[in-house]
Amino acid sequence: MNTNMTKSNPQTPQHVENQRLDARRSIRPRVDVLENEAEYLIIADVPGVTKDAIDVHFAHGELRLEAAEYVRAFAMPDGVDADKIDAELAHGVLRVHVPKSAAKRPRRIDIRAS
Repeated sequence: MNTNMTKSNPQTPQHVENQRLDARRSIRPRVDVLENEAEYLIIADVPGVTKDAIDVHFAHGELRLEAAEYVRAFAMPDGVDADKIDAELAHGVLRVHVPKSAAKRPRRIDIRAS
């Protein structure tokens, strides 16, 4: 399995930022969206925010990050494993792992000799 992460194309539908953000929230954290064969990785700078002040929600194909005045939302593609989404916070950086479902991951097909 390839574990190298690459930046996703911001023009692809799965990473088009949701424009229905609450208009009164104007601070948007800096975010990198990376992708490999197994997952999407979203890395957001949230300096000064504690774990208890952050909410990460996934519903109806949208991943939403909210932390105090910070808010970002992403339309995710079909085929993410919502039950296995995981998030961690360290040194002001939030990392959200969004695994791809096994059915959507590329796999190598073995060839039998006849």
